[in-house]
Amino acid sequence: MNTSTRKKSHLFHQLEPELVLGLAEEELGLRLTNLFRPMTSYINKVYELERRRGGGLIIKFYRPGRWTDKALLDEHAFVLELVEREIPVVPPLKLKSGATLGTAKGLRYAIFPKRGGRSHDEYNDDQWLEIGRLLGRIHSVGAVRSARHRLVMAPDHSTARHLRTLLDGDIVPGELKGRLQEVCAAILDEIRPIFVGSERIRIHGDCHFANLLQRPGEPLYLIDFDDMAMGPPVQDLWMLLPGRLMDSMAEVDLFLEGYETFRPFDRRSLRLIEPLRAMRYIHYMAWCAHQVCDDGDTRAIDDFGSAEYWQREIKDLQDQLEEIRRVPSAGGNLL
Repeated sequence: MNTSTRKKSHLFHQLEPELVLGLAEEELGLRLTNLFRPMTSYINKVYELERRRGGGLIIKFYRPGRWTDKALLDEHAFVLELVEREIPVVPPLKLKSGATLGTAKGLRYAIFPKRGGRSHDEYNDDQWLEIGRLLGRIHSVGAVRSARHRLVMAPDHSTARHLRTLLDGDIVPGELKGRLQEVCAAILDEIRPIFVGSERIRIHGDCHFANLLQRPGEPLYLIDFDDMAMGPPVQDLWMLLPGRLMDSMAEVDLFLEGYETFRPFDRRSLRLIEPLRAMRYIHYMAWCAHQVCDDGDTRAIDDFGSAEYWQREIKDLQDQLEEIRRVPSAGGNLL
């Protein structure tokens, strides 16, 4: 049996309704309907379930090998701290043991109440103020203590690790590895000084519009802390912006007005946005590579791994390097 076939035969890839429904009923001490709806997730296995007396549930099985138990508990602890302060997030439920992280047949899982809602492709002025207040509150809690077992979002920590994932395997064609390594090394050399002295706290880490939901008559709330990290607070801002920093200053000003209601914001950290964007490119390539290496055929992008794919990515990284070099002079008066 080859590696990919052996991995595909793992229970994680063959979860059956009877196992999942029975597990949730036992852990929560309640009866469920037969609803077993897979949810979109390229990393974990996530299913929607339903209580017989009404109310939805989400059960998440964490992909083996991605996080340690301690890292997952760091995530859960952060979310529970936010709930204690009445910040709108979705916490994991307590299981039969009193813990929030369960284990069955070698798989780790957590169960959450289902919270529906809609995301917004664009935000109005009031929503930008609200997002600022929400993240200001979240970061106030995030700064209280560190998460010792989570990813550290910095050039020589997370990005260096992601780059090793790409270069140490055979996912990148040999004739293109040198070019990829060269442009990534140039980016790391360029951004290291920008990160010196930057604040590093517990952050959401993957704060984009699909993870900010709103229900009628309720405030915006933030979901899915799966990529929680120790990193600069501005990471939780830049993916929400409608464009590059210099084209989004009106939105940034509104965001900061709301944010600073609860917490100071170092405006010099706006210079980290383009470096963080480059780090995101490298992170995403490594994430796709990990998916393929894990089970042999999961691809978030149809042509991932082809020479054409890597040529495009190398070109995008080169363009991003030039953007990073432009920002300090272009935004000197603002940053």
